[in-house]
Amino acid sequence: MTDSSKTPPSTPPSKSHGRKAIRATLKPRELMTPTPDLVGVWKAKILTLFPTAFPGVLGESLTGKALQEGLWQLETVDLRRFGIGKHLNVDDTPAGGGAGMVLRADVLGNAIEHAMQDTTAPQGGNWPLIYLTPRGKPMDQAMMQNLARCDGMTLLCGRFEGVDERVLEHYNIQEVSLGDFVMTGGELAAQALIDATVRLIPGVLGNQASTEEESFSSGLLEHPQYTRPAEWQGRKIPDVLMSGHHGKVAEWRQEMSEQITKARRPDLWQAYEASRPVPKPKRKKK
Repeated sequence: MTDSSKTPPSTPPSKSHGRKAIRATLKPRELMTPTPDLVGVWKAKILTLFPTAFPGVLGESLTGKALQEGLWQLETVDLRRFGIGKHLNVDDTPAGGGAGMVLRADVLGNAIEHAMQDTTAPQGGNWPLIYLTPRGKPMDQAMMQNLARCDGMTLLCGRFEGVDERVLEHYNIQEVSLGDFVMTGGELAAQALIDATVRLIPGVLGNQASTEEESFSSGLLEHPQYTRPAEWQGRKIPDVLMSGHHGKVAEWRQEMSEQITKARRPDLWQAYEASRPVPKPKRKKK
């Protein structure tokens, strides 16, 4: 983790992660990150004006443990370091007038060049550059699955009224949205994107089967879940789940997933129905 005093203590990476990467940096290595750069390990780079916002919730629970164990890496790049002039200005007024401020193209360009130079992108690797914005493509499970298969990703967190459009065009940046609403910046959206992606990396959750049965993995919302006690406030766990009959349990869960999806997400249900194979008509007996 870079530029954060709240980083949890690290543990030495296993030899399976390969050799440490050595490269020139704008800051001494010991001031940038308490852990060495691990070659071949999936990494998220964050371009932000608020580097201390990370790792945030990503440093907790299973994602935090996986971060300590070197199953994935996190690095922040402080946009303010690339600011212009005595006051390190990073923004300016919108061309053509209007309210708010826009992040400058020259500032962002220098920051992006610095962030991407030690990724696999210059060698044609699979390392996308993403801008978090309400006008982007909505996040979904398929997107996370694709990102988990990348070498890593670099996320640009916008602020104010956004970023200079020329930067998005020049670097062919993907625009991604957390939802149809506006936030004060992209940091929370970036954490959501990273969390949903990192949990798909092998070894992070421990039980990989859990990602195969959850919402969206099959195109449906997840079925209801229950645990002890068997009865609570007069409500009992459905008998089928206590039957020990795995086939009937699977049928019940599939049926409940279909019912919930059809009722709550007609859009998902329509796509699911369209993807199902058309049953062959039964032959009439002569």
